[in-house]
Amino acid sequence: MKKSMLFLIVVPFALWGENLAQLIELSKNNKMLDSSRITLESTKDLYESVKKGYLPQFNIGASLKKNSKELSTAPDNSLALQGSVDYVIYDGGKRGNTYDYYDATIKSGKESLDDLKNQIALQVISYYYSNLSYVAQKEAKLQEIEQLEAQYRRLKKFLDAGTTTEDEVQKIISNIQTAKVALHELELNIETINHNLEYVVGKSVSIESGSKISRYDSKESKLRADIKAIEYQLNALLANAKATKSGALPKVTFNDTLSRMDSNYDSNVYSTANDEFNQNTASLNLTWKIFDFGSTNKEYESAYKKYFSLKSQYEYEKNKANVDLRLALRAYDIGKLKIESAQAGLKAADSAYESIKAKYEAGLVDNVSYLAALSEKFDAESLLKVALYDLELKRANKIYYSGENLEEFVK
Repeated sequence: MKKSMLFLIVVPFALWGENLAQLIELSKNNKMLDSSRITLESTKDLYESVKKGYLPQFNIGASLKKNSKELSTAPDNSLALQGSVDYVIYDGGKRGNTYDYYDATIKSGKESLDDLKNQIALQVISYYYSNLSYVAQKEAKLQEIEQLEAQYRRLKKFLDAGTTTEDEVQKIISNIQTAKVALHELELNIETINHNLEYVVGKSVSIESGSKISRYDSKESKLRADIKAIEYQLNALLANAKATKSGALPKVTFNDTLSRMDSNYDSNVYSTANDEFNQNTASLNLTWKIFDFGSTNKEYESAYKKYFSLKSQYEYEKNKANVDLRLALRAYDIGKLKIESAQAGLKAADSAYESIKAKYEAGLVDNVSYLAALSEKFDAESLLKVALYDLELKRANKIYYSGENLEEFVK
């Protein structure tokens, strides 16, 4: 009894499909996203390492020496211990520029990750509505086949009674076979989309219809995450160029070293009261590379050219984003017109079908006219559903190219 109850509870849940919001949530486990997250975390760890590298460095050292021949300046054996503190006071501005570089690189990585999430969400939405479109066409094709087979059975009786001809029946059979081939193609398309969706979300899923994309009427577009990522990358390259220039500026460091020496003589002749001593040495050091045959300058020019190269790409991508948005808005408007056209087409096809069906059953028109009217009716039904699903996808494109987070508009 308990097993039966468990079966009744579990099976219905197992049969339920995933809606669009659930599919997008599942897509967050995509391996490409995992790779981007790990890369971003790696950059953050490296930044922390660089920052800690600019903190005072503490070092200790020790050496034990054994001489083969004892002299006044070379004891039989000696022990030296030392500890030091090193700190870079000024490095020509490289420290600040390096911090700016990593800060901009991390921000660029975050924007790239957000854009990748949005791209994958758009891909999931595309698969979702394409699947529903093919399912709608499949349902219409099944209804068409059902009607054709019903007419075949009707005509077969007439053929057996001698009130119709063989060619009339063969036309019906031909249309049934053609419809079944089209049905198989639709099933293959559905299967292909489901496999592609499985690659994205990382598991086998079934699709539940009913999800919608919320209306979006804002006229002000935001800068897309991928464009923001390039902006931050530009800042990173500029900071890196400035950091290379610091090589031509002076560098000031501080060092404080505490030493202890213990000398052990075998002979009392060399041994003195000062065999052991401590020494503390503090130093402020200045280094300045005043000539390097233009090496630093060339390095700076190279880094700056990379900045200008990316800047040209940024201008191109920014302009392309504006064009993409205009095209997405135009496509959305056309999508709405397609729905109006499909609705009018369905109304006309339904009216024509009912009229021709009545005439066909009364023997006033042949089965060619009837089959054509039947095909047009089911094509019009599926065309309207496809247009409705296509508008949802075009709305998603409009939202994506407007720089919004797609997930927030799925309901």
